[in-house]
Amino acid sequence: MNWPEFDRHVLETLREPLEAGSITISRAALQSDFPAACQLIAAMNPCPCGWRGDPGGRCRCTPEIAARYLRKVSGPLLNRIDIQIEIPAVPPAELSARATTPGEPSAAIAARVAAARQRQLDRQGKTNRELSGREADDVYRPDSAGEALLREAGERFGWSARAHYRVLRAARTIADLAGDATPTAGQIAEAIQYRRVFNGG
Repeated sequence: MNWPEFDRHVLETLREPLEAGSITISRAALQSDFPAACQLIAAMNPCPCGWRGDPGGRCRCTPEIAARYLRKVSGPLLNRIDIQIEIPAVPPAELSARATTPGEPSAAIAARVAAARQRQLDRQGKTNRELSGREADDVYRPDSAGEALLREAGERFGWSARAHYRVLRAARTIADLAGDATPTAGQIAEAIQYRRVFNGG
């Protein structure tokens, strides 16, 4: 989905399921809770025309137009997205080279993900996504170098507590994929890179 094209009110309704994994519907005197744990994958252009930052100069959007476009997605909603990655356009020559270079087989990736998930279940009886804040303090804790790096990044980018824990959760999952008992400074740095597009707290 190119989500800035959706009505802002519609986008804001995603905040509840992303945060709680459930959604509450209230009508008159009745209220019902429904499970709504989901994996949201969304995409957006850097501006309305989609060419902002193109070295060929094809974008004709002013900075004000581009900023107004990006503001259609609120900070609180972005704050609930664990991984935010900017993907620049790939030159045609690089696309051709990638077509002839075999990547890692999907079966190998699936096996690594299954092993990481099993580590989480063996360690805490649930996935990292399901941990409460109190449980996360023990499970997510990185090594001392990682702790220092995380603190420095939080101060630099002005992260909220929610952003802090989401970076920790990503780092913990990266460590699980690598089979490491504790997130390292390198894994903390990788998780920080996944949240630097908007640097929101």
